Amino acid sequence: MGIAMVRVDDRLIHGQVVIGWIPYVKAEVVVVACDAAASDETQTALMQMAMPDGVELLVLPVSAAARRLASGGDTRRTLVLVPGPQEALRLLESGVQFATLNVGGLHYTAGRVQLGKAIFISREDGDALRAISGRGVALEGRALPGDEALGIMGLLGGAP
Repeated sequence: MGIAMVRVDDRLIHGQVVIGWIPYVKAEVVVVACDAAASDETQTALMQMAMPDGVELLVLPVSAAARRLASGGDTRRTLVLVPGPQEALRLLESGVQFATLNVGGLHYTAGRVQLGKAIFISREDGDALRAISGRGVALEGRALPGDEALGIMGLLGGAP
C-alpha cells in the first residue's frame, strides 16, 4: 500500500480524522491496525458508518495489517491509524516502512504525563516512541493538519 500517513490516535476514527486527515492526505484506504477493534464487530460497524463515501476501511489485527501494508501490492493512498505507539512499533518491527509518525491523540488516563494538548503518555508509550525514533522515524505531535507540528522527541526529554 502507498502509506500516506501513520497516525497514533486512541480514538481511531472520529471527526478530526474524517474531516481533517482523510482529505488532507487524500486517503483512498484507511487501515485501522488494532487488535481490540478488529475483534469488536460493533466498533468496526460504527467506524464504517463514519467513513466518507469512496474511502475503504480495513480494521485488522496489527499482525494482519503489517502483512498487508508491508506487501506493497496495493498502491492506493493509505492512512494508517493505530491506538498507541506500541502498535506503530509493532508495524515497524514487522517490516512496514514509514518516515513520519503523527502522534495526534493519546488521552489522559491515570499514570500518564502530558506532552501536548491531547498527548498524554505512559512509560511504555515513551519507550515505544524512543524506539520508533531510534529507527529513523520522525515523530510529530499534531491534532489537525493546520496545527503547528510539535517535536515529540524534544517534548519527551525527562518524560517517562
